[in-house]
Amino acid sequence: MDVDLRLVRYFTVVAEHGNFGRAATKLHLAQPSLSRQIQRLEAQVGVRLFDRSPQGSSLTDAGQAFLPRAHRLLQEAEQAARAARAAVRPHSVTVGYTEGLVITACVQELRRRHPDGQVRTRHLGWRDTHALAEGRVDALIAYRPLLLPTEGFRVTRLHDESRVLVTSVNHRLANERHVSVQALSDEELVACVSTPVVWSTPKPVGDHPPPPAPATDDSYEDKLELVATGHCVAIFPAGDRRAAAREDIALVPVVDIDPCEVVLVTRADDPNPLLPSLEDVARTLLGAAPRQTCGQPPAGPPLPGGPGPASLSPGNSVPDHLVMENDGGHGDLKSA
Repeated sequence: MDVDLRLVRYFTVVAEHGNFGRAATKLHLAQPSLSRQIQRLEAQVGVRLFDRSPQGSSLTDAGQAFLPRAHRLLQEAEQAARAARAAVRPHSVTVGYTEGLVITACVQELRRRHPDGQVRTRHLGWRDTHALAEGRVDALIAYRPLLLPTEGFRVTRLHDESRVLVTSVNHRLANERHVSVQALSDEELVACVSTPVVWSTPKPVGDHPPPPAPATDDSYEDKLELVATGHCVAIFPAGDRRAAAREDIALVPVVDIDPCEVVLVTRADDPNPLLPSLEDVARTLLGAAPRQTCGQPPAGPPLPGGPGPASLSPGNSVPDHLVMENDGGHGDLKSA
């Protein structure tokens, strides 16, 4: 037996209102038309569902038995429809990216390739890279080092990025075309264990004593203030242009230091069908040859009379008496 679900819905509305006139108004139908539709349903079911009288309509015993099952039938039909829609719902991906990175071109291309997909982005602070493990993002584009274990994750190297000295415009090196790490021998450079940023410890400037070392809750902008006043210098990835917006800060390419590595990280067992496309897009648009800052000579042999590329990864080329807490460059310096 075929039962028209549209007629079943009409039946439940009439039963709810107990009156064909009010039910017809609710359904935006003419009352005679609604009466005919209910008669069709009664013919399909094979029993009379309503007693009609000038005072209104009431359910027959058959109608009372049919009503709860009619509600369940409509609910199950709606659930079935939702399940079917979910099966073909556009795929979605949330791409996390960390401080200093710009992924606009990558996201635009992914959206162009998947116009029916839902591509979202989420900017993550250096403390928030565990968002990938927690499932709050589906992929992470970040600089090494990573604040998460690599076991269970797929890590794809995208490119190496050169570094720049970030200093006050009044610093003795601010107008150089490029500098060597040797030129910073009077600075106590301290590498961060969770980002590629390198900061120096505060020092006096002229008659001004060194300010206190940054506190744990000091922001990136707070540290830039120390750079702008000449009390500190820093070494950033060349692609991190946040400091470039300030007129009191200069960026100078550093030629003999290990580059920063930019990677794409995803969960190894993630079946998300957009992730292979994201990896292809990221490799294409973010996986170019090692990036250099304007005016920086190509990386090559060591400078005459100088050492090879300096490695400023944590624990290497860092003064033994200083360590940086796991703070992404925003914390305070501690004496070991």
